[in-house]
Amino acid sequence: MRILIIGGTRLMGPSIVERLHAAGHAVTLFHRGQTRIELPEGVEEITGDVNQLADYSGQLRSLQADVVLDMMAMTEMQAEALMETFIGFTRRVVVLSSQDVYRAFGRVNRTESSEVDPSLITEDSPLRENFYPHREHGRGAFYHDYDKILVERIVMKYPDLLPGTILRVPAVYGPRDYQHRMFSFLKRMLDGRPAILLEENVANWRWGHGYVENIADSIVLSITDERASGRIYNVGEPFALTVAERIEQIARVVDWHGRIVTLPEERIPVGQRWGINAAQNVIADTSRIRQELGYSERIGLEEAFRRTIAWERANPPEQINPAEFDYEAEDKVLAEL
Repeated sequence: MRILIIGGTRLMGPSIVERLHAAGHAVTLFHRGQTRIELPEGVEEITGDVNQLADYSGQLRSLQADVVLDMMAMTEMQAEALMETFIGFTRRVVVLSSQDVYRAFGRVNRTESSEVDPSLITEDSPLRENFYPHREHGRGAFYHDYDKILVERIVMKYPDLLPGTILRVPAVYGPRDYQHRMFSFLKRMLDGRPAILLEENVANWRWGHGYVENIADSIVLSITDERASGRIYNVGEPFALTVAERIEQIARVVDWHGRIVTLPEERIPVGQRWGINAAQNVIADTSRIRQELGYSERIGLEEAFRRTIAWERANPPEQINPAEFDYEAEDKVLAEL
């Protein structure tokens, strides 16, 4: 197959490229050129502005890609440009979405006022009623028009002209995790802290995750298996650890023997409060992709944590928020117990 990937140089991209190339597919990346990676021999690159697909339409169409994987579509406008560029020029598009499309995520972020729902989240579960989930949080211009619900609507709008496949991705961890999801807990352990403070409700909160190489496998499967055409899939681990359980898993890897101390939110240092409605779990049912495409995890949980922690230790964040690691404030709280 001839496959064009829009994006593909950050967290999941290198693993996807590696697997597709190893399976004998012809792969081309179209990306901004801001993140450089070592590509397998034979993988082609086109650099340009991924927000201006129309300016590169002739070059991209000439590739005659069988499938286009778009890892960068964040807004309705970007999705429209994707479909306008490739209708009539490729067989199918695969687009990465997010599990933040679900109403459950709106409850977690306090943008939805409906009651907590304990149900597993299937692909048919209710979506958020409020659009543009990041506008209220002031995350910058990049996120102002972000909404994967609108992206999905456009991608699935033309089933006869250009079928789409949507993958709703969870929190992804592993090497190249630019969000450093494990770092906050890992740093405390490596610094020899005697305890990790957690809000009582957050300690028991469950949020689905996926290890980067396993998520890459699910994406590759959705690209190469035509049964994925026209389908929407939740991807991620078949379970959701609590926050406390994730900390305990990290502790086992690094041999940390401190305590997890749970307290009411008002007793946690301000810089360490999560600010979420942790009464609403986010646990996705991933059985559809397993049953329809035969997906299963290649890397087990223990090995996934081991690899992630090794990478985090070798690649700490360039900037660390001091308020997040206010050990003096933590010691004061612990002394009052």
